[in-house]
Amino acid sequence: MLPSLLIVDNFLADPWAARRAALALDYDPSKQHGNFPGLNSTTTLETAPIDAAVSRLLGVKLGPAPGTQHGACRLTTKGAKGKSGVHIDPAAYSGILYLSRPEDCARPDAGGTDFFRHKRTGLEAVPNDPARIAASGYGDINALVEDVVNKDTTLPAKWERVMRVPARFNRLLLFSPWQFHNAAPGFGSTPEDSRLVMLLFFGSVQG
Repeated sequence: MLPSLLIVDNFLADPWAARRAALALDYDPSKQHGNFPGLNSTTTLETAPIDAAVSRLLGVKLGPAPGTQHGACRLTTKGAKGKSGVHIDPAAYSGILYLSRPEDCARPDAGGTDFFRHKRTGLEAVPNDPARIAASGYGDINALVEDVVNKDTTLPAKWERVMRVPARFNRLLLFSPWQFHNAAPGFGSTPEDSRLVMLLFFGSVQG
């Protein structure tokens, strides 16, 4: 079983090259289609070396999850708002590589990634077996996701933050996509000093 959460600091051998490559991508505001705060790059960075490194680290062969923006980067400035809040990811496993400068990550307002408990149900993640789903009061996983995640995503009073993983330059955060999570607030006002991450959505690879 993959770990529910794993932090790997100093992940890349040359994180500054990755940061330069991320900043060089296009972040066209007219091409944004997600519910997230900030701007996603319209193209992706090469992920094969990261996919291989994470696969070795976890002992499971992983690659891009179909239909996701695996390898895209996101810029989020202070005050940026999205259409959704607490959510889960459409992947087998999730990852976030923080590429904001060390001095920006060290600021008091620099947010990483937050994890939550749903107050009404007490759940911190979508259960992964039918018995636990039933014990939570739902007939199937779709009903649970609709009533908990989709219904309450933008209602902060429905959630209790249980943990914040701080942003740190060249930190890779790996976690179960079924955990209730959200990006901590953005920071900065320009691409150079804002929250910059590489998004990773892994799927299982056979063979």
